[in-house]
Amino acid sequence: MATLGSVLLFVVGSVLVIATLISATRTVVLPRAAQSWLTGMIFGASGKLFRLLANERRSFEARDGVMALFTPITLVLMPLVWVVVVGAGYTAMFVAVGDYSWIEAFAVSGSSLLTLGFTPVASTLEHALAFSEAALGLGLVALLITFLPSLYASFAQRESMVTLMEVRAGTPPSAAEFLLRFHRIGWVEHLDQEWAAWERWFAEIQESHTTFPALNFLRSPQMGLSWVTAAGTALDAAALAQTSLAREPSPAGPIVIRAGFITLRRIADVFGIAYDPDPQYGDPIALTRAEFDEALDRLAEDGLPVVDDRDQAWLDFAGWRVNYETVMLEIAELIMAPYAPWVSDRSSLHRAPPKRIRWGARLSR
Repeated sequence: MATLGSVLLFVVGSVLVIATLISATRTVVLPRAAQSWLTGMIFGASGKLFRLLANERRSFEARDGVMALFTPITLVLMPLVWVVVVGAGYTAMFVAVGDYSWIEAFAVSGSSLLTLGFTPVASTLEHALAFSEAALGLGLVALLITFLPSLYASFAQRESMVTLMEVRAGTPPSAAEFLLRFHRIGWVEHLDQEWAAWERWFAEIQESHTTFPALNFLRSPQMGLSWVTAAGTALDAAALAQTSLAREPSPAGPIVIRAGFITLRRIADVFGIAYDPDPQYGDPIALTRAEFDEALDRLAEDGLPVVDDRDQAWLDFAGWRVNYETVMLEIAELIMAPYAPWVSDRSSLHRAPPKRIRWGARLSR
C-alpha cells in the first residue's frame, strides 16, 4: 500500500514532467508568444552570464563575439535541461512506485529516457512509466529537430533585408545616408516600393520574433549589423521622407511606420518592456532638434529638396518617431545592438540611463 510520502513524491515527479512538456510545447509548437517558465529561466540565467562576460571585454569585436554565442549555446542547452528535468521527474516517480534507491531509480529513468533498456523494471506500472518516458524522450528530440530548421529559416529570411540595409545606408546605417544614396542613384521616386518591401518584412518579423523570441538575440553574420538597427533606420528614413522632403506625401510612408511600430511593440510585449500605447503629437523624444537639423543639412547639401518650414517638419517627424522610439531603444538595449545613430546610441526617456558600458563601434563602410 502506497504511503503518503510515496504519493507526494509521485505527484512532484509528475508535475516536473508535465511542466517540462508544457514548456517545450509553448516554446516550440504553439504558434504565438507564450510565457514558458523553464525556457525563460534558461534564457534568463544564460543571458546574465553572457552579459557579464561581454561587459568584461574592452573592445566591440570581443563583446560582439561573446554575445554571438549566447543564443546558439542556449538553444543547445535548452533541450538538455528539458531532458534533465524529465529524468528527475521520472526518477522521483520510480522511487515512489518501486523498491528502488535514488541511485537505482536514476539508472532506470536514464535507461528509459535514452531508450537504452539496460535496466529492467518489474511491475506493470513501472513498465508504463518506462514506456512513457522513452516516448517523451523521443518526442523532445523530434521537437528539437523540427524547431532549429524553422528558427534558422526565419533568421535567414530576416537577414536578407538587414544586408540590403547595409547596401542602402552603410554601416552603421543612418536614415540620412539611406535617403542620400537613393537620391544619388535617382531612386527617390522608388521609395514607395522600398517602403512596401519593409512593410512585408515587419509583418514577417512580428510573426517570427514573437513566436520564437530567441530570434531577437541571434546576431547578424556580419559584425556591426543588426535587425533592430536596420528596422530603426528604415522607420526614421520613412519618417524623414514623409515630413522633411519637399515632395508629394506618400501613403506608403505612414503605412510602413505603422507596420514598424506595431511590430516593435508586439516584441516589446513579449519581454515585458513598458511603453506608452497612445503617445501624443508633441510628446518629447530622445532625439534632439540639433540632430534633426544636422540630418536635413546633409540632405540639402547633396541636392535633396528639403521643406522650408523646418519647425513644422521637426514637429511632424517627432510625431511619427514618438510611436516607436521607446520600444526601439529598449529593444536595442536589451539585445545589446551594435552602434547606429539615432537607434542604439542613446537610452529611452522613460528610464534612467543604464549603468553599464554602452557598447558598439563606429564602423564605416
